[in-house]
Amino acid sequence: MATHAATQNISGLARAMVQHGLLSEYDAETLQGQAKTANIGFVEQILLAKRMNSSQVAQFASRAFGAPLFDLGGFDFDQINKEFIDPKIVATRRVLPLHKRGNRLFVAVSDPANMQALDEVRFKTNLVIDPVVVEDDKLGSAIAKVVEIMGQTLKDLVTTDDLEVDLQESNPQSAADEEANQEVEDAPVVRYLQKIMLDAIGAGVSDIHFEPYEKFYRIRYRLDGVLKEVAQPPLVIKDKMASRIKVISKLDISEKRVPQDGRMKLVLNKNRSIDFRVSTLPTLYGEKIVLRILDAAGVKLGIEALGYEPDQQQLLMNAIGRPYGMILVTGPTGSGKTVSLYTCLNILNQPGINISTAEDPAEIQLAGVNQVNLNEKAGLTFANALRAFLRQDPDIIMVGEIRDIETADIAIKAAQTGHLVLSTLHTNDAPATLMRLANMGVPAFNIASSVILITAQRLARKLCTHCKRPEDIPPEALIQAGFQEQDLDGSWQAYGPAGCDNCLGTGYKGRMGIYEVLPITDEMRQIIMRNGTVLDIAEQSQKEGVRNLRQSGLLKVKQGMTSLEEIEAVTNE
Repeated sequence: MATHAATQNISGLARAMVQHGLLSEYDAETLQGQAKTANIGFVEQILLAKRMNSSQVAQFASRAFGAPLFDLGGFDFDQINKEFIDPKIVATRRVLPLHKRGNRLFVAVSDPANMQALDEVRFKTNLVIDPVVVEDDKLGSAIAKVVEIMGQTLKDLVTTDDLEVDLQESNPQSAADEEANQEVEDAPVVRYLQKIMLDAIGAGVSDIHFEPYEKFYRIRYRLDGVLKEVAQPPLVIKDKMASRIKVISKLDISEKRVPQDGRMKLVLNKNRSIDFRVSTLPTLYGEKIVLRILDAAGVKLGIEALGYEPDQQQLLMNAIGRPYGMILVTGPTGSGKTVSLYTCLNILNQPGINISTAEDPAEIQLAGVNQVNLNEKAGLTFANALRAFLRQDPDIIMVGEIRDIETADIAIKAAQTGHLVLSTLHTNDAPATLMRLANMGVPAFNIASSVILITAQRLARKLCTHCKRPEDIPPEALIQAGFQEQDLDGSWQAYGPAGCDNCLGTGYKGRMGIYEVLPITDEMRQIIMRNGTVLDIAEQSQKEGVRNLRQSGLLKVKQGMTSLEEIEAVTNE
Protein backbone atom coordinates (compact mmCIF):
# COMPACT_ATOMS: atom_id res chain seq x y z
CA MET A 1 0.00 0.00 0.00
CA ALA A 2 2.87 2.35 0.85
CA THR A 3 4.46 1.78 -2.55
CA HIS A 4 1.20 2.59 -4.33
CA ALA A 5 0.82 5.86 -2.41
CA ALA A 6 4.43 6.82 -3.08
CA THR A 7 4.21 6.19 -6.82
CA GLN A 8 1.01 8.18 -7.34
CA ASN A 9 3.03 11.20 -8.50
CA ILE A 10 5.10 9.04 -10.88
CA SER A 11 3.60 8.06 -14.20
CA GLY A 12 4.23 6.16 -17.41
CA LEU A 13 7.66 4.62 -18.02
CA ALA A 14 9.03 6.00 -14.73
CA ARG A 15 6.33 4.20 -12.76
CA ALA A 16 7.00 0.92 -14.60
CA MET A 17 10.74 1.19 -13.82
CA VAL A 18 9.99 1.70 -10.11
CA GLN A 19 7.63 -1.29 -10.04
CA HIS A 20 10.31 -3.49 -11.68
CA GLY A 21 13.03 -2.27 -9.32
CA LEU A 22 15.14 -0.46 -11.96
CA LEU A 23 14.78 2.91 -10.22
CA SER A 24 13.96 4.01 -6.68
CA GLU A 25 10.82 6.10 -6.17
CA TYR A 26 12.97 9.12 -5.27
CA ASP A 27 15.14 8.78 -8.39
CA ALA A 28 12.12 8.33 -10.66
CA GLU A 29 10.35 11.38 -9.23
CA THR A 30 13.56 13.46 -9.47
CA LEU A 31 14.26 12.45 -13.08
CA GLN A 32 10.63 13.10 -14.04
CA GLY A 33 10.78 16.56 -12.47
CA GLN A 34 14.07 17.35 -14.23
CA ALA A 35 12.62 16.24 -17.57
CA LYS A 36 9.57 18.47 -17.08
CA THR A 37 11.76 21.46 -16.14
CA ALA A 38 14.00 20.93 -19.18
CA ASN A 39 10.92 20.34 -21.39
CA ILE A 40 12.31 17.04 -22.69
CA GLY A 41 11.10 13.43 -22.57
CA PHE A 42 11.69 11.11 -19.61
CA VAL A 43 13.79 8.75 -21.75
CA GLU A 44 16.07 11.60 -22.85
CA GLN A 45 16.55 12.60 -19.19
CA ILE A 46 17.51 9.02 -18.19
CA LEU A 47 20.11 8.92 -20.97
CA LEU A 48 21.46 12.36 -20.02
CA ALA A 49 21.79 11.22 -16.40
CA LYS A 50 23.55 8.04 -17.67
CA ARG A 51 21.29 5.82 -15.53
CA MET A 52 20.75 3.40 -18.44
CA ASN A 53 21.81 3.25 -22.08
CA SER A 54 19.49 3.59 -25.06
CA SER A 55 19.37 -0.15 -25.80
CA GLN A 56 18.52 -1.07 -22.18
CA VAL A 57 15.66 1.48 -22.06
CA ALA A 58 14.24 0.24 -25.36
CA GLN A 59 14.35 -3.43 -24.33
CA PHE A 60 12.69 -2.69 -20.98
CA ALA A 61 9.98 -0.47 -22.53
CA SER A 62 9.19 -3.15 -25.11
CA ARG A 63 8.75 -5.82 -22.43
CA ALA A 64 6.86 -3.62 -19.94
CA PHE A 65 4.33 -2.29 -22.42
CA GLY A 66 4.08 -5.23 -24.80
CA ALA A 67 5.13 -3.17 -27.83
CA PRO A 68 7.41 -4.72 -30.50
CA LEU A 69 11.09 -3.73 -30.56
CA PHE A 70 12.28 -2.31 -33.87
CA ASP A 71 15.76 -1.45 -35.18
CA LEU A 72 15.79 1.84 -37.10
CA GLY A 73 19.30 1.11 -38.38
CA GLY A 74 18.13 -0.67 -41.53
CA PHE A 75 15.11 1.54 -42.28
CA ASP A 76 15.07 3.43 -45.62
CA PHE A 77 13.90 6.94 -44.73
CA ASP A 78 13.70 8.04 -48.36
CA GLN A 79 10.70 5.70 -48.73
CA ILE A 80 8.86 7.12 -45.70
CA ASN A 81 5.26 8.29 -46.36
CA LYS A 82 5.40 12.09 -45.95
CA GLU A 83 1.59 12.26 -45.90
CA PHE A 84 1.58 11.20 -42.25
CA ILE A 85 4.53 13.34 -41.14
CA ASP A 86 3.76 16.58 -39.32
CA PRO A 87 7.27 18.04 -38.82
CA LYS A 88 6.25 19.99 -35.71
CA ILE A 89 4.68 16.98 -33.96
CA VAL A 90 7.58 14.73 -34.99
CA ALA A 91 10.19 17.15 -33.66
CA THR A 92 8.53 18.29 -30.44
CA ARG A 93 6.82 15.02 -29.42
CA ARG A 94 9.63 12.65 -30.48
CA VAL A 95 7.42 10.29 -32.50
CA LEU A 96 7.96 9.10 -36.07
CA PRO A 97 5.21 7.52 -38.26
CA LEU A 98 6.93 4.76 -40.27
CA HIS A 99 4.49 2.66 -42.24
CA LYS A 100 0.74 2.34 -42.94
CA ARG A 101 -0.99 -1.00 -43.35
CA GLY A 102 -4.76 -0.85 -43.89
CA ASN A 103 -6.11 1.59 -41.32
CA ARG A 104 -3.17 1.05 -38.94
CA LEU A 105 -0.13 3.31 -38.70
CA PHE A 106 3.09 2.01 -37.14
CA VAL A 107 4.77 4.78 -35.14
CA ALA A 108 8.32 4.69 -33.74
CA VAL A 109 8.67 5.87 -30.12
CA SER A 110 11.29 5.47 -27.43
CA ASP A 111 8.62 5.86 -24.72
CA PRO A 112 5.43 3.89 -25.51
CA ALA A 113 3.77 5.43 -22.42
CA ASN A 114 3.87 8.85 -24.09
CA MET A 115 0.14 8.79 -24.88
CA GLN A 116 0.00 12.53 -25.58
CA ALA A 117 2.35 12.12 -28.55
CA LEU A 118 0.54 9.05 -29.89
CA ASP A 119 -2.86 10.73 -29.52
CA GLU A 120 -1.66 13.75 -31.49
CA VAL A 121 -0.58 11.48 -34.36
CA ARG A 122 -3.91 9.62 -34.18
CA PHE A 123 -5.81 12.91 -34.16
CA LYS A 124 -3.82 14.21 -37.14
CA THR A 125 -4.04 11.05 -39.27
CA ASN A 126 -7.38 9.57 -38.09
CA LEU A 127 -5.77 6.09 -38.12
CA VAL A 128 -5.34 3.36 -35.50
CA ILE A 129 -1.87 3.81 -33.98
CA ASP A 130 0.46 0.84 -33.31
CA PRO A 131 3.56 1.98 -31.36
CA VAL A 132 6.90 0.24 -32.00
CA VAL A 133 9.75 0.79 -29.54
CA VAL A 134 13.08 2.05 -30.89
CA GLU A 135 16.32 3.22 -29.32
CA ASP A 136 16.12 6.90 -28.41
CA ASP A 137 19.46 7.95 -29.94
CA LYS A 138 18.53 6.31 -33.26
CA LEU A 139 15.07 7.92 -33.07
CA GLY A 140 16.62 11.38 -32.61
CA SER A 141 18.88 10.90 -35.64
CA ALA A 142 15.99 9.54 -37.72
CA ILE A 143 13.74 12.51 -36.85
CA ALA A 144 16.49 14.99 -37.80
CA LYS A 145 16.96 13.15 -41.10
CA VAL A 146 13.24 13.02 -41.95
CA VAL A 147 12.68 16.68 -41.06
CA GLU A 148 15.69 17.61 -43.20
CA ILE A 149 14.25 15.60 -46.13
CA MET A 150 11.03 17.62 -45.74
CA GLY A 151 13.01 20.86 -45.96
CA GLN A 152 12.78 22.18 -42.41
CA THR A 153 15.30 22.36 -39.58
CA LEU A 154 14.68 21.12 -36.05
CA LYS A 155 15.67 24.55 -34.69
CA ASP A 156 12.89 26.25 -36.67
CA LEU A 157 10.30 23.75 -35.49
CA VAL A 158 11.18 23.78 -31.82
CA THR A 159 11.49 27.55 -31.39
CA THR A 160 8.71 28.80 -33.67
CA ASP A 161 5.07 28.51 -32.64
CA ASP A 162 2.38 28.43 -35.29
CA LEU A 163 0.27 30.84 -33.28
CA GLU A 164 0.73 32.99 -30.21
CA VAL A 165 -1.80 31.10 -28.10
CA ASP A 166 -2.94 32.17 -24.67
CA LEU A 167 -5.89 30.73 -22.78
CA GLN A 168 -7.19 33.58 -20.68
CA GLU A 169 -9.49 33.63 -17.70
CA SER A 170 -12.43 36.01 -17.84
CA ASN A 171 -11.38 37.76 -14.60
CA PRO A 172 -8.18 38.07 -12.54
CA GLN A 173 -7.56 35.03 -10.36
CA SER A 174 -7.68 34.91 -6.61
CA ALA A 175 -4.92 33.17 -4.65
CA ALA A 176 -7.15 30.11 -4.22
CA ASP A 177 -7.76 29.95 -7.95
CA GLU A 178 -4.04 30.24 -8.66
CA GLU A 179 -3.39 27.33 -6.31
CA ALA A 180 -6.07 25.30 -8.08
CA ASN A 181 -4.53 26.26 -11.40
CA GLN A 182 -1.18 24.86 -10.29
CA GLU A 183 -2.84 21.54 -9.41
CA VAL A 184 -4.20 21.07 -12.93
CA GLU A 185 -1.36 22.76 -14.84
CA ASP A 186 -0.46 19.58 -16.65
CA ALA A 187 1.51 20.66 -19.73
CA PRO A 188 0.45 17.77 -22.03
CA VAL A 189 -3.24 18.34 -21.18
CA VAL A 190 -2.89 22.09 -21.77
CA ARG A 191 -1.23 21.55 -25.15
CA TYR A 192 -3.80 18.95 -26.14
CA LEU A 193 -6.70 21.22 -25.19
CA GLN A 194 -5.16 24.11 -27.14
CA LYS A 195 -4.78 21.88 -30.19
CA ILE A 196 -8.39 20.70 -29.98
CA MET A 197 -9.59 24.32 -29.76
CA LEU A 198 -7.33 25.63 -32.54
CA ASP A 199 -8.28 22.82 -34.90
CA ALA A 200 -11.95 23.52 -34.16
CA ILE A 201 -11.57 27.22 -34.97
CA GLY A 202 -9.65 26.41 -38.15
CA ALA A 203 -12.37 23.99 -39.30
CA GLY A 204 -15.22 26.42 -38.62
CA VAL A 205 -16.73 24.29 -35.85
CA SER A 206 -19.62 25.69 -33.74
CA ASP A 207 -19.38 23.42 -30.67
CA ILE A 208 -16.83 21.07 -29.05
CA HIS A 209 -18.17 18.19 -26.92
CA PHE A 210 -15.96 16.46 -24.29
CA GLU A 211 -17.82 13.28 -23.33
CA PRO A 212 -16.76 10.72 -20.67
CA TYR A 213 -18.19 7.18 -20.75
CA GLU A 214 -17.46 4.02 -18.77
CA LYS A 215 -14.90 2.55 -21.18
CA PHE A 216 -13.78 5.53 -23.27
CA TYR A 217 -13.57 9.33 -23.50
CA ARG A 218 -14.41 11.03 -26.77
CA ILE A 219 -14.27 14.50 -28.30
CA ARG A 220 -16.76 15.52 -30.97
CA TYR A 221 -17.05 18.63 -33.16
CA ARG A 222 -20.32 20.05 -34.45
CA LEU A 223 -19.51 21.14 -37.98
CA ASP A 224 -22.27 22.62 -40.15
CA GLY A 225 -24.84 21.32 -37.66
CA VAL A 226 -23.61 17.70 -37.70
CA LEU A 227 -21.67 16.07 -34.84
CA LYS A 228 -18.50 14.23 -35.80
CA GLU A 229 -16.09 12.31 -33.54
CA VAL A 230 -12.55 13.61 -33.89
CA ALA A 231 -10.58 11.99 -31.05
CA GLN A 232 -10.67 9.41 -28.28
CA PRO A 233 -7.99 10.52 -25.80
CA PRO A 234 -7.07 8.21 -22.89
CA LEU A 235 -9.87 7.86 -20.34
CA VAL A 236 -7.50 8.80 -17.51
CA ILE A 237 -7.21 12.42 -18.66
CA LYS A 238 -10.95 13.19 -18.43
CA ASP A 239 -10.72 14.74 -14.95
CA LYS A 240 -7.61 16.77 -15.77
CA MET A 241 -9.25 18.04 -18.95
CA ALA A 242 -12.41 19.02 -17.05
CA SER A 243 -10.40 20.72 -14.31
CA ARG A 244 -8.30 22.68 -16.79
CA ILE A 245 -11.37 23.92 -18.67
CA LYS A 246 -13.14 24.83 -15.42
CA VAL A 247 -10.19 26.76 -14.01
CA ILE A 248 -9.78 28.97 -17.06
CA SER A 249 -13.57 29.45 -17.23
CA LYS A 250 -13.74 30.66 -13.61
CA LEU A 251 -15.86 27.69 -12.52
CA ASP A 252 -15.69 25.82 -9.22
CA ILE A 253 -13.42 22.81 -9.87
CA SER A 254 -14.47 21.15 -6.60
CA GLU A 255 -18.17 21.17 -7.58
CA LYS A 256 -18.94 18.19 -9.78
CA ARG A 257 -22.55 17.49 -8.77
CA VAL A 258 -24.40 20.36 -10.47
CA PRO A 259 -24.21 21.96 -13.93
CA GLN A 260 -22.11 25.12 -14.28
CA ASP A 261 -21.82 27.81 -16.96
CA GLY A 262 -18.79 29.95 -17.70
CA ARG A 263 -16.73 31.60 -20.36
CA MET A 264 -13.15 31.53 -21.63
CA LYS A 265 -11.10 33.36 -24.23
CA LEU A 266 -8.49 32.08 -26.67
CA VAL A 267 -6.14 34.84 -27.82
CA LEU A 268 -4.80 33.98 -31.26
CA ASN A 269 -2.80 37.16 -31.82
CA LYS A 270 -2.92 40.85 -30.95
CA ASN A 271 -5.77 41.48 -33.36
CA ARG A 272 -7.98 38.45 -32.88
CA SER A 273 -9.40 36.48 -29.98
CA ILE A 274 -12.19 33.91 -29.79
CA ASP A 275 -14.64 33.59 -26.90
CA PHE A 276 -16.02 30.24 -25.77
CA ARG A 277 -19.20 29.67 -23.78
CA VAL A 278 -18.58 26.77 -21.40
CA SER A 279 -21.25 24.44 -20.05
CA THR A 280 -20.63 21.50 -17.70
CA LEU A 281 -23.06 18.67 -16.97
CA PRO A 282 -22.61 15.84 -14.42
CA THR A 283 -23.14 12.49 -16.17
CA LEU A 284 -22.83 8.89 -14.94
CA TYR A 285 -19.10 8.68 -15.66
CA GLY A 286 -17.86 12.24 -15.18
CA GLU A 287 -18.57 15.74 -16.38
CA LYS A 288 -19.59 16.33 -19.96
CA ILE A 289 -18.33 19.72 -21.14
CA VAL A 290 -19.52 21.60 -24.19
CA LEU A 291 -17.67 24.63 -25.56
CA ARG A 292 -19.69 26.91 -27.85
CA ILE A 293 -17.41 28.97 -30.10
CA LEU A 294 -18.52 32.60 -30.16
CA ASP A 295 -16.72 34.34 -33.00
CA ALA A 296 -17.80 37.99 -33.06
CA ALA A 297 -16.31 38.31 -36.58
CA GLY A 298 -19.46 36.60 -37.95
CA VAL A 299 -21.69 39.39 -36.61
CA LYS A 300 -19.65 42.03 -38.40
CA LEU A 301 -20.07 40.42 -41.82
CA GLY A 302 -23.33 42.34 -42.29
CA ILE A 303 -26.91 41.38 -42.97
CA GLU A 304 -26.13 40.45 -46.60
CA ALA A 305 -24.07 37.46 -45.40
CA LEU A 306 -26.94 35.90 -43.42
CA GLY A 307 -28.90 34.57 -46.40
CA TYR A 308 -32.02 36.78 -46.44
CA GLU A 309 -33.65 37.18 -49.83
CA PRO A 310 -33.70 40.86 -50.98
CA ASP A 311 -37.42 41.33 -50.17
CA GLN A 312 -37.01 39.70 -46.72
CA GLN A 313 -33.97 41.86 -45.98
CA GLN A 314 -35.90 45.01 -46.90
CA LEU A 315 -38.77 44.06 -44.56
CA LEU A 316 -36.31 43.49 -41.69
CA MET A 317 -34.44 46.75 -42.35
CA ASN A 318 -37.75 48.65 -42.41
CA ALA A 319 -38.73 47.09 -39.06
CA ILE A 320 -35.48 47.88 -37.23
CA GLY A 321 -35.70 51.42 -38.58
CA ARG A 322 -39.01 51.96 -36.73
CA PRO A 323 -38.85 54.09 -33.54
CA TYR A 324 -40.84 51.63 -31.41
CA GLY A 325 -42.43 48.19 -31.48
CA MET A 326 -41.33 44.58 -30.96
CA ILE A 327 -39.34 42.38 -33.36
CA LEU A 328 -39.25 38.67 -32.53
CA VAL A 329 -36.75 36.13 -33.87
CA THR A 330 -37.80 32.51 -33.47
CA GLY A 331 -36.34 29.08 -34.11
CA PRO A 332 -34.80 26.10 -32.28
CA THR A 333 -31.52 26.19 -30.36
CA GLY A 334 -28.56 26.61 -32.70
CA SER A 335 -30.55 28.13 -35.56
CA GLY A 336 -28.58 31.39 -35.62
CA LYS A 337 -31.06 33.62 -33.72
CA THR A 338 -28.33 35.31 -31.69
CA VAL A 339 -26.26 36.16 -34.77
CA SER A 340 -29.36 37.61 -36.47
CA LEU A 341 -30.18 39.78 -33.45
CA TYR A 342 -26.61 40.99 -33.05
CA THR A 343 -26.34 41.78 -36.75
CA CYS A 344 -29.37 44.05 -36.33
CA LEU A 345 -27.87 45.59 -33.17
CA ASN A 346 -24.61 46.18 -35.02
CA ILE A 347 -26.49 48.15 -37.69
CA LEU A 348 -28.37 50.15 -35.01
CA ASN A 349 -25.27 50.72 -32.85
CA GLN A 350 -24.70 54.46 -33.37
CA PRO A 351 -23.27 57.08 -30.97
CA GLY A 352 -26.68 58.76 -30.63
CA ILE A 353 -28.55 55.61 -29.60
CA ASN A 354 -28.69 53.92 -26.18
CA ILE A 355 -28.86 50.11 -26.54
CA SER A 356 -29.24 47.74 -23.56
CA THR A 357 -29.37 43.94 -23.67
CA ALA A 358 -30.31 41.31 -21.07
CA GLU A 359 -28.92 37.86 -21.87
CA ASP A 360 -28.32 34.50 -20.25
CA PRO A 361 -25.40 34.71 -20.85
CA ALA A 362 -24.13 37.46 -23.20
CA GLU A 363 -22.65 35.42 -26.05
CA ILE A 364 -21.03 38.06 -28.26
CA GLN A 365 -19.45 41.19 -26.84
CA LEU A 366 -20.29 44.33 -28.80
CA ALA A 367 -18.60 47.66 -28.01
CA GLY A 368 -21.11 50.46 -27.54
CA VAL A 369 -23.90 48.13 -26.33
CA ASN A 370 -24.71 47.88 -22.60
CA GLN A 371 -24.87 44.12 -22.03
CA VAL A 372 -26.19 42.58 -18.82
CA ASN A 373 -25.63 38.96 -17.80
CA LEU A 374 -28.51 37.47 -15.86
CA ASN A 375 -27.92 36.05 -12.40
CA GLU A 376 -30.99 34.15 -11.22
CA LYS A 377 -29.44 33.30 -7.82
CA ALA A 378 -28.84 36.97 -7.07
CA GLY A 379 -32.32 37.89 -8.31
CA LEU A 380 -31.25 39.46 -11.61
CA THR A 381 -33.90 38.01 -13.92
CA PHE A 382 -35.03 39.10 -17.38
CA ALA A 383 -37.96 40.94 -15.79
CA ASN A 384 -35.80 42.77 -13.23
CA ALA A 385 -33.23 43.71 -15.89
CA LEU A 386 -36.01 45.09 -18.13
CA ARG A 387 -37.41 47.19 -15.28
CA ALA A 388 -33.94 48.64 -14.70
CA PHE A 389 -33.46 49.34 -18.44
CA LEU A 390 -36.65 51.41 -18.52
CA ARG A 391 -35.16 53.68 -15.85
CA GLN A 392 -31.95 54.09 -17.89
CA ASP A 393 -33.35 56.16 -20.80
CA PRO A 394 -33.14 53.37 -23.42
CA ASP A 395 -33.81 53.65 -27.15
CA ILE A 396 -33.40 49.96 -28.03
CA ILE A 397 -33.78 46.96 -25.71
CA MET A 398 -32.74 43.41 -26.55
CA VAL A 399 -34.08 40.59 -24.36
CA GLY A 400 -32.25 37.27 -24.80
CA GLU A 401 -35.45 35.22 -24.55
CA ILE A 402 -39.06 35.75 -23.52
CA ARG A 403 -39.68 32.81 -21.19
CA ASP A 404 -42.62 33.84 -19.01
CA ILE A 405 -45.61 36.17 -18.79
CA GLU A 406 -43.78 38.65 -16.54
CA THR A 407 -40.96 39.18 -19.06
CA ALA A 408 -43.40 39.26 -21.98
CA ASP A 409 -45.59 41.83 -20.20
CA ILE A 410 -42.75 44.26 -19.45
CA ALA A 411 -41.22 43.84 -22.95
CA ILE A 412 -44.58 44.57 -24.60
CA LYS A 413 -45.18 47.62 -22.41
CA ALA A 414 -41.71 48.89 -23.38
CA ALA A 415 -42.56 48.38 -27.07
CA GLN A 416 -45.82 50.32 -26.57
CA THR A 417 -44.13 53.27 -24.86
CA GLY A 418 -41.61 54.41 -27.44
CA HIS A 419 -38.89 51.75 -27.36
CA LEU A 420 -37.73 49.28 -30.01
CA VAL A 421 -37.60 45.82 -28.40
CA LEU A 422 -35.83 42.81 -29.96
CA SER A 423 -36.16 39.33 -28.51
CA THR A 424 -36.30 35.60 -29.24
CA LEU A 425 -38.83 32.84 -28.66
CA HIS A 426 -38.54 29.09 -29.09
CA THR A 427 -41.31 28.26 -31.58
CA ASN A 428 -41.37 26.38 -34.88
CA ASP A 429 -42.53 29.15 -37.22
CA ALA A 430 -43.69 32.77 -37.31
CA PRO A 431 -47.51 32.23 -37.00
CA ALA A 432 -46.98 29.92 -33.97
CA THR A 433 -45.07 32.74 -32.24
CA LEU A 434 -48.18 34.90 -31.97
CA MET A 435 -50.12 31.98 -30.50
CA ARG A 436 -47.30 31.27 -28.04
CA LEU A 437 -47.58 34.81 -26.66
CA ALA A 438 -51.36 34.39 -26.35
CA ASN A 439 -50.91 31.04 -24.57
CA MET A 440 -48.52 32.70 -22.12
CA GLY A 441 -51.39 34.97 -21.13
CA VAL A 442 -50.56 38.13 -23.09
CA PRO A 443 -53.87 39.86 -24.08
CA ALA A 444 -54.58 39.86 -27.82
CA PHE A 445 -54.75 43.67 -27.89
CA ASN A 446 -51.21 43.96 -26.49
CA ILE A 447 -49.84 41.50 -29.06
CA ALA A 448 -51.56 43.28 -31.96
CA SER A 449 -50.43 46.74 -30.85
CA SER A 450 -46.77 45.92 -30.09
CA VAL A 451 -45.42 43.21 -32.44
CA ILE A 452 -44.34 44.67 -35.79
CA LEU A 453 -42.37 41.78 -37.35
CA ILE A 454 -41.57 38.13 -36.69
CA THR A 455 -38.80 36.22 -38.39
CA ALA A 456 -38.50 32.43 -38.08
CA GLN A 457 -35.25 30.82 -39.16
CA ARG A 458 -33.30 27.62 -39.68
CA LEU A 459 -29.72 26.91 -40.72
CA ALA A 460 -29.21 24.66 -43.78
CA ARG A 461 -25.91 23.31 -45.07
CA LYS A 462 -24.61 24.83 -48.28
CA LEU A 463 -23.44 22.54 -51.09
CA CYS A 464 -19.68 22.48 -51.59
CA THR A 465 -18.96 24.66 -54.64
CA HIS A 466 -16.04 22.41 -55.64
CA CYS A 467 -17.94 19.14 -55.97
CA LYS A 468 -21.72 19.71 -56.14
CA ARG A 469 -23.26 17.71 -58.96
CA PRO A 470 -26.49 18.05 -60.98
CA GLU A 471 -29.37 15.83 -59.85
CA ASP A 472 -32.32 14.61 -61.87
CA ILE A 473 -35.31 14.70 -59.52
CA PRO A 474 -38.68 13.39 -60.83
CA PRO A 475 -41.34 16.13 -61.21
CA GLU A 476 -43.62 14.20 -58.83
CA ALA A 477 -41.01 14.40 -56.07
CA LEU A 478 -40.54 18.13 -56.66
CA ILE A 479 -44.30 18.73 -56.47
CA GLN A 480 -44.53 16.65 -53.32
CA ALA A 481 -41.70 18.69 -51.77
CA GLY A 482 -43.66 21.91 -52.30
CA PHE A 483 -42.77 23.21 -55.77
CA GLN A 484 -45.61 24.56 -57.93
CA GLU A 485 -46.32 23.39 -61.49
CA GLN A 486 -45.06 26.72 -62.88
CA ASP A 487 -41.70 26.15 -61.12
CA LEU A 488 -41.01 23.08 -63.27
CA ASP A 489 -40.25 25.08 -66.41
CA GLY A 490 -36.74 23.69 -66.96
CA SER A 491 -35.10 27.07 -66.28
CA TRP A 492 -33.14 25.80 -63.28
CA GLN A 493 -31.09 22.77 -62.24
CA ALA A 494 -31.23 20.93 -58.90
CA TYR A 495 -27.89 19.98 -57.35
CA GLY A 496 -26.85 17.41 -54.78
CA PRO A 497 -23.77 16.57 -52.64
CA ALA A 498 -20.83 14.60 -54.03
CA GLY A 499 -17.86 14.87 -51.62
CA CYS A 500 -14.26 16.00 -52.03
CA ASP A 501 -11.21 16.96 -49.95
CA ASN A 502 -12.41 20.55 -49.69
CA CYS A 503 -15.59 19.52 -47.82
CA LEU A 504 -14.06 16.48 -46.04
CA GLY A 505 -16.20 14.16 -48.14
CA THR A 506 -19.57 15.42 -46.88
CA GLY A 507 -20.59 17.33 -50.01
CA TYR A 508 -21.48 20.36 -47.87
CA LYS A 509 -19.39 23.29 -46.66
CA GLY A 510 -20.74 26.11 -44.51
CA ARG A 511 -24.31 26.98 -43.61
CA MET A 512 -26.82 29.65 -44.58
CA GLY A 513 -30.01 30.95 -43.07
CA ILE A 514 -33.51 30.13 -44.32
CA TYR A 515 -36.10 32.65 -43.20
CA GLU A 516 -39.81 33.29 -42.88
CA VAL A 517 -40.19 37.07 -42.44
CA LEU A 518 -43.71 37.95 -41.32
CA PRO A 519 -44.63 41.66 -41.04
CA ILE A 520 -47.72 42.26 -38.88
CA THR A 521 -50.16 44.04 -41.21
CA ASP A 522 -53.54 45.55 -40.31
CA GLU A 523 -55.31 42.42 -41.61
CA MET A 524 -53.05 40.25 -39.40
CA ARG A 525 -53.87 42.45 -36.38
CA GLN A 526 -57.59 41.93 -36.96
CA ILE A 527 -57.08 38.13 -36.93
CA ILE A 528 -55.10 38.42 -33.67
CA MET A 529 -57.77 40.64 -32.10
CA ARG A 530 -60.51 38.12 -32.85
CA ASN A 531 -58.34 35.32 -31.41
CA GLY A 532 -57.68 33.64 -34.76
CA THR A 533 -55.82 30.32 -34.90
CA VAL A 534 -52.33 29.58 -36.20
CA LEU A 535 -53.93 28.32 -39.42
CA ASP A 536 -55.78 31.63 -39.90
CA ILE A 537 -52.55 33.59 -39.50
CA ALA A 538 -50.63 31.21 -41.82
CA GLU A 539 -53.36 31.50 -44.45
CA GLN A 540 -53.30 35.30 -44.29
CA SER A 541 -49.51 35.34 -44.54
CA GLN A 542 -49.68 33.25 -47.72
CA LYS A 543 -52.23 35.70 -49.17
CA GLU A 544 -49.79 38.52 -48.44
CA GLY A 545 -47.01 36.70 -50.29
CA VAL A 546 -44.95 35.74 -47.23
CA ARG A 547 -42.78 32.67 -47.97
CA ASN A 548 -42.82 30.07 -45.20
CA LEU A 549 -39.64 28.22 -44.23
CA ARG A 550 -40.18 25.40 -46.76
CA GLN A 551 -40.84 27.86 -49.60
CA SER A 552 -37.74 29.89 -48.70
CA GLY A 553 -35.73 26.68 -48.64
CA LEU A 554 -37.03 25.58 -52.06
CA LEU A 555 -35.91 28.96 -53.43
CA LYS A 556 -32.37 28.11 -52.24
CA VAL A 557 -32.67 24.77 -54.08
CA LYS A 558 -33.64 26.59 -57.28
CA GLN A 559 -30.62 28.86 -56.81
CA GLY A 560 -28.36 25.77 -56.60
CA MET A 561 -27.14 26.69 -53.10
CA THR A 562 -28.31 23.56 -51.30
CA SER A 563 -29.95 20.19 -51.96
CA LEU A 564 -33.63 19.27 -51.79
CA GLU A 565 -32.70 16.53 -49.30
CA GLU A 566 -31.20 19.12 -46.91
CA ILE A 567 -34.22 21.43 -47.13
CA GLU A 568 -36.61 18.57 -46.45
CA ALA A 569 -34.52 17.66 -43.40
CA VAL A 570 -34.55 21.13 -41.82
CA THR A 571 -38.07 22.36 -42.68
CA ASN A 572 -41.60 21.01 -42.26
CA GLU A 573 -44.29 21.05 -44.91
